[in-house]
Amino acid sequence: MDRNQAIGFGLIAVLLLAYSFFFSSPDPEQQAVVIQDTAKVEQLQQTAVVEDDSLVQARRASALGAFGAAATGEANTVSVENQNIQVTFNTKGGQVEEVLLKNYKSYLGDTLVLFDSESSSTDLAFTTTDGKTVQLSDLYFTATDVREVQGEDNISGKTITFRADLGKGQYIEQVYTLYDENFMMGYKLNFEGLDNVVSGNTMTFTWSDRLKQLEHDLKQNRAKSTINFATTEDGYDYLSISEETETMTVEEPLKWVANKQNFFTAGIIAGNQFAGAKLETSVDVADTTVVKTLASQILIPTEDVLSGEGEFMFYFGPNDYNILKEIGYDFDKNLDLGWGIFSYVNKWLIIPAFDFLENYITNYGIIIMLLVLYIKTILFPLTYKSYVSMAKMKVLKPEIDAIKERNEGDMQKTQMDTMKLYQEMGVNPMSGCIPMVLQIPILFAMFNFFPNSIELRQESFLWANDLSTYDVFARLPFTIPFYGDHVSMFTLLMTASTILYTWSNNQVNTMQGPMKFYSYLMPVIFMFVLNSFPAGLSFYYFVSNIVTFGQQAAIRKFVDEGKVRAKLEENKEKNKDKKKSGPSFAERMQEAMRQSEEKKQLKRKAKK
Repeated sequence: MDRNQAIGFGLIAVLLLAYSFFFSSPDPEQQAVVIQDTAKVEQLQQTAVVEDDSLVQARRASALGAFGAAATGEANTVSVENQNIQVTFNTKGGQVEEVLLKNYKSYLGDTLVLFDSESSSTDLAFTTTDGKTVQLSDLYFTATDVREVQGEDNISGKTITFRADLGKGQYIEQVYTLYDENFMMGYKLNFEGLDNVVSGNTMTFTWSDRLKQLEHDLKQNRAKSTINFATTEDGYDYLSISEETETMTVEEPLKWVANKQNFFTAGIIAGNQFAGAKLETSVDVADTTVVKTLASQILIPTEDVLSGEGEFMFYFGPNDYNILKEIGYDFDKNLDLGWGIFSYVNKWLIIPAFDFLENYITNYGIIIMLLVLYIKTILFPLTYKSYVSMAKMKVLKPEIDAIKERNEGDMQKTQMDTMKLYQEMGVNPMSGCIPMVLQIPILFAMFNFFPNSIELRQESFLWANDLSTYDVFARLPFTIPFYGDHVSMFTLLMTASTILYTWSNNQVNTMQGPMKFYSYLMPVIFMFVLNSFPAGLSFYYFVSNIVTFGQQAAIRKFVDEGKVRAKLEENKEKNKDKKKSGPSFAERMQEAMRQSEEKKQLKRKAKK
């Protein structure tokens, strides 16, 4: 730095000091006045806040009448947990605020929070004798320490009590008990000394739940989410699943109400019964942050609460059949296993076998393959009978072709002559269809088992990251109508194997014309339908087709078509000498077709 620069910096420093001294520093008296004024303003603001809080509390206490003593307090949270879940409560209202399932993850890999204070809220409203409406969320509760308890069957657990003291021995008490290794939580609601204060026949328990997205496929998550319930007389029922707002008013007593999702359920079960309920589901398709909004207004008999019988159970857990069935009251219906016979197939045939394999094998792809072998072994007698029936039809194909040629397009005559041929040869054309029909319950049972099996949730196999949803082998830059924007390789493999299986069958049966074309068209249609179905389902059908194809190849080695032909000729000779005791099934079919054709001809003549 040269001399001129040093002089310049010195002058700048002098000017800054002079400005600071003459223009920036207030005199002591002015400074004291400013400090005093600032202190007064702060004191006034603090006084105003205190006055505002006191006024708010006074108004709240006045509005709550006899319950005003519990209108003030401090909101805190406290938690109770076991090996499976952690439940958090808020002392303002004493209600459940958050439920965390420890052993499950969301589709993003985070610890699964079934709901929290932002997505769900519960409350209880009741009326007083002086016409006021009070909600538990208006009251502050004092929480006890968490205590260890011993329940029935020596089951240990933890309990916590929330009490709102109202004076003169009156109080509202809520007791929660969470037992070890359980997804059930006991809930007891008790109004002590309030018989002359509370009025009305029912109290209203409200539950609003904006379902969090827990699964990768939002569309499937919405399609599987609704409110289920069970009445004491008619049992299980549910709100229709749609993207429209659905409402239902249940005027008969209920046993339980549940917010059911794809793989998890949060529900409340009455120890006695609920008096009724109003239920509503709605969805905002444009809002991808919320799966669906479920809202319930459940009526609790006031007498139960006042008499100390206000006992309930909460369930926060997975839709696992072995867990849900232990609860009773049709609560296992929260797991959709299909209706009628399909449900029984899953309960009695599929689930026991799946659970057995799960005890020894950890790879669910291998479990699915073994499940296929198990089912195919059971169905093998039907598969064998179906193939033998098709073999009989195949050896009769020359005679059937001759009938078609002889009748020159006369369908009625062709059908009648074909039925006559079957009768002569002792062939029942339905014998090949009956075994296939008997397999349909298992086929359709799988449509309910795989999309709802929590065991497959987030289990990977080969390129599929999650067998409970569709696998994405390739993502398309566009969306194909009825197909989607992705390619499911398991679905393609299933389609290819189904076409191979169909081709193999067509080598044996006598299917011709349009029916043969449709037999190849159906696998293509199912390729579009199942592209967004769980990968576990498509993989099951793929393996099933391959095993069936192998079974038929093995059966073909043992079924000698020459012997089949000889047996049919033997039947023909026997039937020639058989005395008729009445028209046979084939003859009745012929007569029915003849009468049908005559009616058609009469109608044509009438139109002319």
